[in-house]
Amino acid sequence: MLQQTQVATVIDYFNRFIRRFPDIPSLAAADPDRVLKAWEGLGYYSRARHLQKAARELVASGTPRVPDDPERFAQLPGVGDYINAAVQSIAFGHALAVADGNVKRVLSRLLMKADPVNRPAAHKIFRCLADRLLDCRDPGTWNQAMMELGALICRPRAPRCDQCPVSRDCGAFQQGQVGKFPARAAVGAVPRRQMVAGVVIRKGKMLIVRRPAEGMLGGLWEFPAGPVKTGRDTEAACREALLRTVGLTVTIAAHLGRVRHAYTHFTLDLDACLCRPLAGRVRLNGPEAFAWVRFDELSKYPLHKAVHKLLPKVRALPVFRLPPVLPF
Repeated sequence: MLQQTQVATVIDYFNRFIRRFPDIPSLAAADPDRVLKAWEGLGYYSRARHLQKAARELVASGTPRVPDDPERFAQLPGVGDYINAAVQSIAFGHALAVADGNVKRVLSRLLMKADPVNRPAAHKIFRCLADRLLDCRDPGTWNQAMMELGALICRPRAPRCDQCPVSRDCGAFQQGQVGKFPARAAVGAVPRRQMVAGVVIRKGKMLIVRRPAEGMLGGLWEFPAGPVKTGRDTEAACREALLRTVGLTVTIAAHLGRVRHAYTHFTLDLDACLCRPLAGRVRLNGPEAFAWVRFDELSKYPLHKAVHKLLPKVRALPVFRLPPVLPF
């Protein structure tokens, strides 16, 4: 959970998750929708899918516990250098140094390293530096101290250098150049994508579909949707998307509005159209499953953030009392 996410955000999610899945066997046996629902809103959902896959592998191996072996642990789904070093050093005392974003920031200022921290090639450089400094007598405590130093003192903005226990050894502080580190390579403008979702109503229920298990937002539920090409009419794009992804011919009853959501690599503008089916039966092309649900049943399904932003617009309309066009 702490990959790409701050501790303050994680704490409540962690406590709820552990109550629902108190051990590896319970997580392995859980319905994937329950796991994603417990993760809902935390983002980077591949973490949840990998976590459950790892639990299932451990149960299948006959040893449903975290391996006290860095090489074995590193083979589990979702375990990279950071997870391996953090878990194996803190839980089992293995001499592996953590090199997460906080640690890289500390090292770049302390040693005045000009390597851009956002370039993949820099990870090996900072990991080697972290290895050199690691206290092998108590690696778990050392790693936690380094991460906390970066999170609480050596912050990205407004670092608390006056409270830093290593400021007299910090090259950037002594040279008055703390603001220049860590260096970051310039990145291009974040692209913007436009999509349209169809809120299809039938007999007081809405059609939702589940995204493929692999890939972005894998396993989450949403309204069937498709891209809107530049210059294309939104309502026409909605009709085309519904025919292509769920096999339904629909009429557009209303445009519900637009929401915007920022993901890591792009910004999404998502329009929503209220639709009523005219012909066809649901035939999936892309999504893995579908369900017709009442509005109050949506809380049972793991939905991504953009869908949640649409829900107030859907809730505000008395559309669930509209009769279906065809009783199929």
